[in-house]
Formats: sequence, C-alpha cells, structure tokens
Amino acid sequence: MNQDAAAHRASSVSLPSPSFPRPPQDDGGAGSGQGQTPEGGRVLVAAPRGYCAGVDRAVDVVEKALELYGPPIYVRKEIVHNKYVVETLSERGAIFVQEVDEVPEGARVVFSAHGVSPQVAAAAQERHLATIDATCPLVTKVHREAVRFAREDYDIILVGHQGHEEVEGTFGEAPDHIQVVGSPDEVDSVTVRDPSRVVWISQTTLSVDETRQTVDRLRERFPELTDPPSDDICYATQNRQVAVKSIAPDVDVMIVVGSANSSNSVRLLEVALDAGAGSAHRVDRASELREEWFEGAQTVGVTSGASVPEVLVRDVIAWLKERGLTHVEQVRTETETTTFALPRNLRMELKKSGLIDARPHAPRQSGANHTH
Repeated sequence: MNQDAAAHRASSVSLPSPSFPRPPQDDGGAGSGQGQTPEGGRVLVAAPRGYCAGVDRAVDVVEKALELYGPPIYVRKEIVHNKYVVETLSERGAIFVQEVDEVPEGARVVFSAHGVSPQVAAAAQERHLATIDATCPLVTKVHREAVRFAREDYDIILVGHQGHEEVEGTFGEAPDHIQVVGSPDEVDSVTVRDPSRVVWISQTTLSVDETRQTVDRLRERFPELTDPPSDDICYATQNRQVAVKSIAPDVDVMIVVGSANSSNSVRLLEVALDAGAGSAHRVDRASELREEWFEGAQTVGVTSGASVPEVLVRDVIAWLKERGLTHVEQVRTETETTTFALPRNLRMELKKSGLIDARPHAPRQSGANHTH
C-alpha cells in the first residue's frame, strides 16, 4: 500500500448517478494536482472512500438472500454500521434483531460483517436457525489469531473499543486469555501471567496512529511483546485514513459521511483534525449539514467511512455545490482492487437455484491491491 500522501493525484471529476448500495468505479484521478482555489471555492473529495470489500460482500449477502429465499431474512445486529443501508434493507424485507433468541426457531439469520462469538453461533444452532455468515474475512483472520494464541497459552491484549460488536466476537473466541485495551491510558491496568508470553491483536477499524501509540506503550511494559503475524487494522481503514491525511492540511472544513456507531468513520473525524483540518463534522446524510459550518470556508474536504454507499457522498457534494463550492476535485492516494467471494453455503444455494452469482464484483472505489 502506498503510504506517501505527497504522491497523491487530484483531478476534476463528474460523479455518476446514484446506484445503491455500492459505489461506482471512478476514473482513478489524473490531473495537475491541487492548484489555487478557484472562484466560488472547491471541494476536495478523498479517495479511497466508502465501501470496503467486506462491507460490499455483507450487504450483497443480505440482498442475495432476500432474492433467493424471499423475505423475511433476519440479521443479527446491523449488517454494517450505516443507518441508510439498514433502513434500505429493512424496506426490502430484512429484519434486524439484537440477538438470535429474537429469531423464530428454524428461520434464516445472517451474521453481520463484524462477526460473532462461538457462543452466539452455538445459540443459533440450538434454535435450529439456518445461518449465513457475512463476517468480513479480515475479521475472521483476527478470530483465528485469537484462537491460535490462546491454544499456545499466551496472554492476549486485544486493542479495541469495549462493547463494539467486532471486539465482542473476537473476545468470545478466548475469554480466559484476552484483555481489551482501548487506549494507551489503559495499558497500566493490564496484568499478565508471564511477561515473556504476551501478544497483541486489534480491532480492524481503529486509528492507525493511536493503535501504534497503544502498542508502543504495551511494549514499554512488556519488552518481549509478540506482534500478530500480519497487520490487523484492515487495508481499507488504513487507506481511508491516509487519504484524509493527504487533504486535511488544505481544507477549512472536513465532512465525514458515516454513522455515529461506525468506528472507522469516527476515526476519520479524529484523523482529519489531527492532520490539520480547520474543523471537522460527521453526518449521516446531506440533510444534517449546517450552513454555519461553512462560513468563510474556501476549501471543504469530503470523505466517507467504509460502510457508506456513494449516493450519500454525492448528496453532500451536491449540497455544497448549491452553496457556491462549485469546483470538485478528487484526490486519490491509493487504488483498491480487493473483492471477497460470498459465503460458500450461499454460493451453493444460488448455483442450485439457477440464480447468477455476480461476485466478485469488478474492482470498485474501495479495495487495496489485494485479491482474496
């Protein structure tokens, strides 16, 4: 992944018409870069932004299940952390529940992109539910790391936010071995059995910089701290943060499109401010924008979290253009190509029924020089 923000490219773009829920493939940007602010002000649109491969797959799972089996399709928790996506899928016949005991016995349930603990999977089995697991494969990777390190009798430090569904699922893989640490300030409260057998893993949607600070603090306490075999913070989270850092110093106001319970969206807000944005605001949709935020602003940045459909970004840009910020430039720091196949049991059922499995989709706006 190219982390050099100075090497970004910018271009004027004409954003295509909406197509829920997945963002369209953009032109990748090619041009002369950010120049002098034109009359009327400008909007710098970060790329990559929006849907990552795991979110794209999870939403597709619910859509394909509705097409194949018909409504209702039950979904444990929000399939992804975005209000618009949940509302739209609800209108199509998805029923979102908090726990599997709310699902009628023998019904069909989808596990969200954030993953579930073995205890939740067992509870679904006890109720004879037909399950479709839409867990992001990168989250599944962290689960497997937890299982492996617990089997090897390590004390596991899970860097993440207590109460987040992803953290709950990973913790459930090895509750006797895992401690959750949310920030560098919480490191001093960690106790371990053997300082030479301590490993850290992390939630996939964290701030790269804050996670590094937490790990550095852990290593001060436990010099023999073991790293995970590969980076747990997902490529899409990292890429969106790098893209925001590349434009933040140039913007008077940064708008992050994403829901309040979306960890990666909230992190983008923090990253923008840390990187030099004059101010930053998170909104679910354009109707939440406030004109007073933009008083005197000549340059506005726009990005979106990894669970945000592109139609919401286009609405924000249209709102800004109506108010005089008429020059739109896309600033690209990475081209993403990741795709994930649908869960095997759903693929087999689609094939058996004669429905076309259109995955993997062509590379989209998100993804990062990986194929799975």
